[in-house]
Amino acid sequence: MKIVTALGLLALLAAPASAADRQKTPAKEPAPTGNLDTLMPTAPRYLVPQSALEQVRNPKEIEEETGGRLGVALVDRQGALLLGFNRDERFAMCSTFKAPLAAAVLTGADGGKFGLEGTIPFGKEDVLDYAPVVKKNLKRGRMSMEELARAAVEVSDNSAANLLLPMLGGPEGLTAFMRVHGDDVTRLDRNEPTLNENAQGDPRDTTTPAAMAGLMARLFFRDLKAESADRLRAWFNASSTGDKRIKAGLPEGWTSGSKTGSCGTAYNDVALVKSPTGEEYILAIYLDRPTIDAKKAEAAIAETARAALNFVGQARKSGLE
Repeated sequence: MKIVTALGLLALLAAPASAADRQKTPAKEPAPTGNLDTLMPTAPRYLVPQSALEQVRNPKEIEEETGGRLGVALVDRQGALLLGFNRDERFAMCSTFKAPLAAAVLTGADGGKFGLEGTIPFGKEDVLDYAPVVKKNLKRGRMSMEELARAAVEVSDNSAANLLLPMLGGPEGLTAFMRVHGDDVTRLDRNEPTLNENAQGDPRDTTTPAAMAGLMARLFFRDLKAESADRLRAWFNASSTGDKRIKAGLPEGWTSGSKTGSCGTAYNDVALVKSPTGEEYILAIYLDRPTIDAKKAEAAIAETARAALNFVGQARKSGLE
């Protein structure tokens, strides 16, 4: 049986369309190298049957059908970047920033900076249009940091995220947290709702698929304490916003939880996915400015996820470092 390395597939999928076709803002760091270990420490190589490669739908075709710009990155527990398409291009994070935000809250609590049971007061002026959980607690006038972090992930409550950010040093503090955990690309510059502007060529409040997937892999699989990682897993799994995105494209036997993001001109999903045999991965899919409607945009994300996970399900480690 003919086999290829995942590196070969990465090269196949990473070729971008002409710059004349659309505006792109590539990340300055890390520069694309084509290596599997661009994000984290040296990772194992993977061998993939040629038949599996032939069954993978080229993400460029999916991208062209959306009329927008698609970015994909799949990272395993060891930090290996298994699949990438436009993986080092910048995309607006939208609400996917709430995934590292929640991780930063858990890390701060683990480090004794504050307690998850500590409460944050708020008033009517703090309640944004989309804040389902905070609105329900307006009469109460305060919520615990754990309640707010959970609401930010599970239902993407915008007011919950804004109330937590000052406890982390604001957008700059969250960016610094990401730098400490190995992400030199992702940046948060504003809070809700202005971070959703997604202006052409504006690097503010952006990430790349590879950076976000690598960051969340490092947090889930290495840097968070076990109890905090499990708590974040539970919040991801309870999220109700991504049912029609990555979750809708899961192959049989796979499970996932995710943090979505939508900016009106962008549709994103960052998922912790688990194979039938128990392997975990982080899959980040970003779709910018599609010309199709929201329902079809979500279906494109689901199709991209299905292709990526069907492929990696047939990959196996070579045992070579």
